Amino acid sequence: MENNNKPEFLFDKVNYKILLVGLAVIATGFILMSGGGSEDPNVFNEEIFNFRRIRLAPTVVLIGFGITIYSILKNPKK
Repeated sequence: MENNNKPEFLFDKVNYKILLVGLAVIATGFILMSGGGSEDPNVFNEEIFNFRRIRLAPTVVLIGFGITIYSILKNPKK
């Protein structure tokens, strides 16, 4: 009897590549959200309400989540 114990992965190589791209996009979104604080806690800084932190960064994070969900649901056998 021949015993083939070749490890079988849950996803294909393409799925893992798309997953890594999605994780990189999510990380980019969180990096875009960072910053904008004030050195003095008694002074308010309007920089936290700019376009990058309020609109762009959350949109990038949601796109990254969409990419990761696509990589999980993608069936490479078709």
